[in-house]
Amino acid sequence: MPKTVENDLTPRDWQAEIHRLFRDRGLTQVPYVPDAGHKTLIELCRTDPSMRALALTTEEEGIAVLAGAWLGGAKGALLMQSSGVGNCVNMLSLTANGHFPLVMLVTMRGQWEEFNPWQVPMAEATRPVLEAMGVHCQNVEEAAAVPQAVAAAVDLAYGTERAVAVLLAQRLIGRKRW
Repeated sequence: MPKTVENDLTPRDWQAEIHRLFRDRGLTQVPYVPDAGHKTLIELCRTDPSMRALALTTEEEGIAVLAGAWLGGAKGALLMQSSGVGNCVNMLSLTANGHFPLVMLVTMRGQWEEFNPWQVPMAEATRPVLEAMGVHCQNVEEAAAVPQAVAAAVDLAYGTERAVAVLLAQRLIGRKRW
């Protein structure tokens, strides 16, 4: 696994830290849209008997899944890529009006070393779109900062019953090779 540019943590390292944090904070529901940037975290959650990792066909389904989980007494986090944020706009009104916690971990595309020009517009719009829908956003550019940022996001979301997104810079994942 390649090292990140900023420090010696690999994506596998910081994703394992997120998984540990999910367990420590009692998150049991992890809906996701398959994404190479979340590959390790998805696999860790899928193989953890204390968690339910649910593959989605589209990102907005994850918001409904987590709303139902919260109403049923469970906590979770949605894993997706920045290109899927646009799919969630209408469903984010559910969190705004229902005042329930939502944690989203968003791997960014359309940034550092992007090869696909179709990823750039949504990357530029991700934060403004989420903030327009009332989602508190945290950008993370360094691998060493990922666990702390995710912990803060989980605590903020579940402590205040609001939507929080951690935007994981493309630099953390590295360049996609085709």
